[in-house]
Amino acid sequence: MARSRYKVLVDAFAADIQAGRLQPGTRLPTHRELAAKEGLALVTATRVYSELEAMGLVSGEVGRGTFVRETSLPLGLGIDQHALASGLLDLNFNYPSVPGQAELLRGALRQLAISGDMEAMLRYQPHAGRKHERAMVARHLECRGLAVCEDQVLIVSGAQHGLAATVMALLRPGDVVATDALTYPGFKLLAQSYRLELAAIPSAGHEPDLDALELLCKSRRVRAVYTMPTLHNPLGWVTSLQWRLRMVAIAREYGLLIIEDAAYAFLAEDPSPPLATLAPETTVYVSGFSKSIATGIRVGCVAAPTQWVGAIERIIRATTWNTPSVMTAIACGWLEDGTVTRLEEEKRRDARARQSIANAALSGLPCISHHASYFVWLPLGEEVRADQVAAALMREQVSVSTAEPFATSAHVPHAIRLALGSVSLAALQEALEKVKRVVDSYPY
Repeated sequence: MARSRYKVLVDAFAADIQAGRLQPGTRLPTHRELAAKEGLALVTATRVYSELEAMGLVSGEVGRGTFVRETSLPLGLGIDQHALASGLLDLNFNYPSVPGQAELLRGALRQLAISGDMEAMLRYQPHAGRKHERAMVARHLECRGLAVCEDQVLIVSGAQHGLAATVMALLRPGDVVATDALTYPGFKLLAQSYRLELAAIPSAGHEPDLDALELLCKSRRVRAVYTMPTLHNPLGWVTSLQWRLRMVAIAREYGLLIIEDAAYAFLAEDPSPPLATLAPETTVYVSGFSKSIATGIRVGCVAAPTQWVGAIERIIRATTWNTPSVMTAIACGWLEDGTVTRLEEEKRRDARARQSIANAALSGLPCISHHASYFVWLPLGEEVRADQVAAALMREQVSVSTAEPFATSAHVPHAIRLALGSVSLAALQEALEKVKRVVDSYPY
């Protein structure tokens, strides 16, 4: 059987890209130009580029055209794989640690062995966590400005599990969820997996544009909004009280569920109250201890209005049954003896020190960050392609993320996100100097 004309073209383009005959960054003919040149219908030309994009070989950019992608980058860069080669300086993922944490864990395990109820830890736990541990987490949340009773707290296997349990319990496939045009990749992946429709909210200065959100709610049936008002990832925003009050007013007017992600909130000193405090009846607050303690401690929490606790608890049962008891016991022990409070303060100091290094090393570049966050957002020049910059840095043994994993709109900005919390201070200095040198080699 003769192969279709469009398939022949797809294979020809793919062969030229993979052989290097079409270099990364090459602008391909427009859809109309390709159709005219090859004698195709416009819809067929569009199908050619769509299939190449699905193969990861090209990217279409609104207003700019279709470009050959940099194919030397590892698959999943910046979102779902963490296979780092030996000697690679990782500015892609954050797993912040401070000296002495390994000894803390050894001590906690010894203490647990001599004083814990070991028999109880061998059995199933209540799905939402044991009552006394939920009470410990509730007391900790009060330090974040969120007063909830223990019955509103559910213990989960990290903040990502908390987000997944919330989505599965309270949303349905096809629901429209408003979120920032640049947002946490884990929620974007969750939305794709659960078939939610993400509607992008553009930025207005240093906060999401609530005028745009309100217009969206007037024109679409928006079910929920996912937001990070305190230490936004990747932009480092901490929104104002005025912004939060208006967000609450919009949520109440249009009946929106608010999903408040507070994974990095511990880094911000004296922020405005959480949305869950301002609108407790419609906000689910999700946080975890991966960043404040360690990424290997897969314990998090969800604080929800009473009427939704049962639904979320059923999802915990369906997904993990309960958070592993040993992990939970360690995390809660550290909550009670002040270890978490001390680690959070140490990490705030550490983050500020790393931002100071970044400010000096990246001087002259248009960086966007918060002074106590573990990431820097670096927009690139109008004609600079982020995948090429990332590939050039990979050749320099530095791993970074492009904007693609964070983008929820059709327009993906050319920018890179630098995670500052995964290497030593000396290695961070070296890595950022390489970033500066590579970015400076491209025109602005």
